[in-house]
Formats: sequence, structure tokens, C-alpha cells
Amino acid sequence: MKADSFKWRMSLLALLMLCVRPGIALDESTAETADSQEVSEQQAETVLDPFADALARLISGSMKEREQASEQLSVTGHSEALPILEALLDGRLYALRDKQTAVIATESGQGYRIAEASTGSDLGLVERSDLSKVNITNSLRTKLRKKISLLQLQSDDASVRLSAVNAMVKTADAKTLELLKEYESTESDEDVLSSMRLIFALNDLQNSDKSVRLDAMDTLKEYNSLEAYNRLSVLVEKDSAGNFIEQDVEVRKKAQSALKKIEARLQFYNSVETMFFGLSLGAVLVLAAIGLAITFGVMGVINMAHGELMMLGAYTTYVMQQIMPNHIGLSVILAIPAAFMISALVGVAIERGIIRFLYGRPLETLLATFGISLFLQQTVRSIFSPLNRSVTTPEWMSGSWQINDFLSLTWNRFYIVLFCLLVFAALLQILKKTRLGLEVRAVAQNRNMAKAMGIPTARVDAMTFGLGSGIAGVAGVALSQITNVGPNLGQSYIVDSFMVVVFGGVGNLWGTLVAGFSLGIANKMLEPHAGAVLAKILVLVFIILFIQKRPRGLFPQKGRAAEA
Repeated sequence: MKADSFKWRMSLLALLMLCVRPGIALDESTAETADSQEVSEQQAETVLDPFADALARLISGSMKEREQASEQLSVTGHSEALPILEALLDGRLYALRDKQTAVIATESGQGYRIAEASTGSDLGLVERSDLSKVNITNSLRTKLRKKISLLQLQSDDASVRLSAVNAMVKTADAKTLELLKEYESTESDEDVLSSMRLIFALNDLQNSDKSVRLDAMDTLKEYNSLEAYNRLSVLVEKDSAGNFIEQDVEVRKKAQSALKKIEARLQFYNSVETMFFGLSLGAVLVLAAIGLAITFGVMGVINMAHGELMMLGAYTTYVMQQIMPNHIGLSVILAIPAAFMISALVGVAIERGIIRFLYGRPLETLLATFGISLFLQQTVRSIFSPLNRSVTTPEWMSGSWQINDFLSLTWNRFYIVLFCLLVFAALLQILKKTRLGLEVRAVAQNRNMAKAMGIPTARVDAMTFGLGSGIAGVAGVALSQITNVGPNLGQSYIVDSFMVVVFGGVGNLWGTLVAGFSLGIANKMLEPHAGAVLAKILVLVFIILFIQKRPRGLFPQKGRAAEA
């Protein structure tokens, strides 16, 4: 009985276990299914983030994958898609070697300042070796320009949209034209609409309808566009056999008429650009000569070391950039007072050590200062080596102001003209408003009378030479932004400086200003016709003939001893 009861209990327990086990198995199966579903959802989320996927393939994929990734990136609608594509086109997209994180890098001194590409957040400075550049092919570069332009068309900024449309002028295809037609109906900015119409007119030149082509030429002749000029030029060209490429006589005549109108404006803008380059050259000549006008006019010293004082100012700019590699713009600004002080101190040392023993003997001052120039050149070679040094142009001075296709003005030369006028104005204030200026003018007009009135002429000579030398150093700062810095920098400007001083009138600042700008403009006007070397020779011949007629220059110095 007891055995039967035990068997029955064991059978019941086994039955219960069988009933419970499937439930346990079901629970485990359900849990595993849930975990699997959660992982799948996470993977799906990763796959469903096209921006992150495209960015990852952009920095680590093959060249073909980069093309696909850039295409995918352009349609994500992400706020950082446009900056990333622009950085890729400009060669500023990099990957951190250790993290494989996409970053946008900007050169800063000896390294790079980077920002995370996906967020735009600043990541600070890194060494060049920490980054791996994302390279692209020319084919991808062409596609990127088109993608970027299409994205920029959606911008709220009219200037961005205008830039996008201008970028499409040469590469507009049927799809682009269709898209521009859609945007034309909603565009409100006149400049953007004008650029769109230019693209439509260029496309109409290929139309089979003759009247459409003629209307397109009427439109194109009003545009300052190189692309319009080139397309119209094709219509009047001949093939290798001497036959006109365009067979229709009326179309050719219309194209010639449109070209004449465009060429007239092109010639005008070329003259404006030449005038601007002449002004910038004149500004350099004024900066180089203005200090020499003071020393030569007041002291009668022929300072052949004036160019080397400019060289010291240029090297001061280079040293300041080595000290502040991460603040290029600030280093250039701080180099101005530093160059003035260094060149002025060297100038005072030259005057007190050598020049003061040679007053009244101009030829001997010429020889002595020529020896000083050789000494300064060799000193610089010993310290910095004979090789030229490159000075980095600040970002705000780089690039150009593109007014239209026919006229572009570089910012660095524009700032040099402005800087020249500021230095000239400051020097005028010093000479007119300060005691030193009063004493300098008195000594320049009549040294013996000034000495009799108690003016310490020896101190005035030293301060005058230091002032002229300091301005030469400031001129060197400006020169460092348009040419390489080297030991022979000053030799290129010393002769021109004397020409400006003599032509304008010895000791007359206004004469130096007018003469510098006049010679600069004349030189640049002659260069296209005579060449650079012959242009300088012609200017020199003109000055020689002018001095024969007016030995005291354009604006001769006035004073009781002026005629002596």
C-alpha cells in the first residue's frame, strides 16, 4: 500500500514538472526573442541614420563608396551636411587617426584647429600627424560642386543662393535647368534672378530656333560674364579650313555686335584693375620713400641702408609669427610697433655712431651707408640663413573681392593702400602737432637759424633719422605681405625710393605721396605694352628729363635756405 502511494506521488510530481517545464521553456524563448528584437531594433536605428552612415563611409570607405556617401549625405537634410561637403571639396575634411572621427580642420600656425564634422563643436588644436586627409578625385570634385550648389539654393541667405547659381553657369545640365526654373518662380532677389537668366540665355544659344538664339544674344551682351564672352566668341571663330563654325550670317553678325559691347566693358574693367595695381605699387613706393624723404630732406644724408631698414621690419614680422603661430592676424598687427621700434633704434645707432661725423659730405655718407647695408645683410644671413622666409598672410587679408567676372581686387593690396594712407596721416600729425615735428621743420628749412634759436640740432638729427628709419621698418611689415622676406629685400626698392623722393621734391611729404602713386600707376600702365623691365626704364628716363626741367621736383621745399 505504501509502495503504491509512493509511486502515485512520484507520478504526480513528474506530471507537474512536465506541465511547468514548457512554461519555463516558453518564458526563456520569449526572453530570447525579446533580446533579439531589441538588438535588431538597435541595428535598425543605426542603419536608419543615413547621416551617420554616410559620414562613416565618407572617411573610411573606398573612392567609389565616398561618391555614394556624398550623394547620400546631400539628401539627408542634416544641418551639417552642407559644411561637410564644402570641407570635402576644399580639402579640409580629415579623420582623426586614433578615433576615426570626421573633423573639419583649419590651418593654425604649425598645427590644425579642428571641429567635429557631425556637430560643428570645437575640438581644439592638434598636430598635423594626428589627422588623415580625406582625398577625392576630380570626378567627385565636379559632382560635389553641383551638389553643394543645389543645397545652397535652399538657403535663406540671398548671397549664398547667388553664389550657388553662379557656380552653375559652366556646368548647368538639363536637370539643373529644370530645377532652376522651379526656383525662379519663388526667387525674390534680383541678383539671383539675373544670374538665373544668364544661365537660361547661355542654354538658349544652343537652341535650334534661330529667333531664340538671337534673343539670347540680346540678353548676354548686357552681362559682365566671361562664360558669355567665350560662348559668343565661338560663334565668330573659324575652323582649321578657314570656314566659319557658325554658318548663319545673321547669327554671326549678332554675335559680333554683342562681343563688341562686352569687350568695351572688359577693357574698362581691365583699366580699373591696372589702376588698382598701380595704386598698390604706389603705396609700397610711398611707404618705402617717406622715411627717406625725412632723412634726406632734413639732414641731406644719402642713406643707402634704407632698404635694409625695411628688411629688418619684414624680418620682425616673420619673428612675430614664429612667436605667435596660432594668432597670425594679431602677430601682424603687433609687428607694426615692434618693427618701428627696432628699425628706429638701429637708425639712431647708425646716426650717432657714423652719420654725425659725415654731415656736409653727401658722397661719403653714401659710401658709409652702403657699407652699413652690406653689414646688415650679412648679419641677417648669419641669423636667419640666406634663404627666403615666407610670412603667412592673415585670413582677413587673404583672397580677393570679386566684383564681377571682369574685375577682382585682392584684399592684401587693398589693405596696403589703406595702411599707407594711415601711416602718411599719422606722420603728418607728428610733424604738425608735436614739438619734435616743429623742430624737424625748423631744421629742414634753415638749420643755422634753428641752431641759433636754441634748437638742439644734434638731438633733432638723431630723432629724425630714427623716425625715418622706423617708418622704413613699418614699410617692411607691408612688404612682407606681398613678397618673400629675404636678405636682399631692400635692394629692390632703394633706387625706386630715391626716384620718388627726387621726383616729388626733397623733404616734401605731399610731394612724396603724389610722386609715389604717380610712378606706381605709370609703371603699371606701361607694363602691358612695354613689359616690366622696359616700363621701369621709361619711367627712369622720364624722371631724368623732368629733373632737367625742374631740378627741385614737383613740390620744392620752401624756406629761407631753400635756394641755398
